[in-house]
Amino acid sequence: MLRLVLVVTGDHERPDPTKWEGHYTEDDFALHQQMREALESLTGYDFDFLVDHDRLIERLLHDPPDLVLNFCDTGFRNVPTHELHVPALLELLGICYTGTAPAGLVLYYDKHVVQVVAEASGVPVPRGIYLPQGRAPSDDEAFYPALIKPAQADGSVGIVPESVVRTPLDAETYLAWMRSALPGVDALWQEYLPGLEYGLALVGNPGIGFEAFPLAEVDYSALPAELPRILAFESKTGPETRYEAVRLCPAQLADATLAELRRRAELLFVRLQCRDYARFDFRTGADGEIKLLEVNPNPAWSPAAKMAVMAGFAGRSYADLLGMILDAARARIDAADGQRHGIAGTARARICTVST
Repeated sequence: MLRLVLVVTGDHERPDPTKWEGHYTEDDFALHQQMREALESLTGYDFDFLVDHDRLIERLLHDPPDLVLNFCDTGFRNVPTHELHVPALLELLGICYTGTAPAGLVLYYDKHVVQVVAEASGVPVPRGIYLPQGRAPSDDEAFYPALIKPAQADGSVGIVPESVVRTPLDAETYLAWMRSALPGVDALWQEYLPGLEYGLALVGNPGIGFEAFPLAEVDYSALPAELPRILAFESKTGPETRYEAVRLCPAQLADATLAELRRRAELLFVRLQCRDYARFDFRTGADGEIKLLEVNPNPAWSPAAKMAVMAGFAGRSYADLLGMILDAARARIDAADGQRHGIAGTARARICTVST
């Protein structure tokens, strides 16, 4: 039975490129405290918390928990490309954990790969061009308006108001900035989708079942007119930014459309090897078709994040959401244990039958 849960988050003492100021702030500490209090209100678990990554390996080796609640979405030692290292370490040590496994995290981190997989699976995606570092599209390839963003990144890093380009000069300016700010990172040039934007969250696992929260619409109506209607990096990293007027509200869509978006989300959940919980972002194109923007396994866990807001639309508290994630992991682990025991039992029965 899973009881002792070690909660692993980002390292509070190290620089963090996914934060607006490049490091943890008092606001981050306050959100962490809210998470801690919500977890400790749950019954049936004992929680411990680890924020010092220099202590992680020693802790796991000498005092392994029953389960790790993997909220380390900033990467081991706050290196974004090392997000998969924490679950990989847990796999090597045979410790159960919540969330997506390393193979799934590798897939989702490359936005171009996600788009290719989605399109091959029949999920509509924006028209796009993959630009290895240093390459710009030819005049024949380029189209406008476009959204240019890093092909390998997380947390909207590298997405700024200037990412929406309408002229060759706009594109040249942004790509020059990106080469300087994110050296070595490729770019993805995509059709800019001007319509409504939606988020869909799933908790659960294939073969066991999913709960989908009410679809959220991103409300840009109060955003200053000079800012493009996108969730730029600053919209996710600080309470006092130009994007603080952006809100989420329950979406108003036909039942058939909601069912289709859920079908796409569940398909991608399986195809991209998500586990326990994930968020899928969609946006409407100029042609009226709703297309995939992003897939987010292990999405942001804070009480201010999209996932928690959407849980609230379903009447779920923040503590409820955290409990659901733990329950989804437990059900998955129990099912896998039962399957392994069943296979082992069948194998033993066959051996006994042959022996007699």
